[in-house]
Amino acid sequence: MTSPNGTVELRELVLPPHANHRGTLFAGEGLRLMAKAAFLAARGLARREAVMAAVTGVEFLSPVAVGQDLLLRAWVSRVGRSSMTVCVTGLSESPGTPPEEVLKGVFEMVAVDGNGRPAAIDRAYVNKEAA
Repeated sequence: MTSPNGTVELRELVLPPHANHRGTLFAGEGLRLMAKAAFLAARGLARREAVMAAVTGVEFLSPVAVGQDLLLRAWVSRVGRSSMTVCVTGLSESPGTPPEEVLKGVFEMVAVDGNGRPAAIDRAYVNKEAA
């Protein structure tokens, strides 16, 4: 779900196809999920398509076992003319245990037009909290 200020929450269950040979979330799959959350947050704020321009930092803090829920939270922390910085955190959750931060990353996203060219973000859609 996306709120007007460019925040998103996604929940994924880590299944065997998402895991590496050790039975934990494969890093590439974790990066894919973080990128998906960043895209949804950027598109929600810009109210237009967005593409990833850069990943400025990703950390895998703790393994996520098969069977655990992964709650991804993404929010737009900076808005430029057509670009946005999106922060993403991932929390692992299991019944009976407190959530633990296991992933985090920073993504640079760019709003684009129908031709894939950078397009200005309409400031009427940008909430004061996200600006």
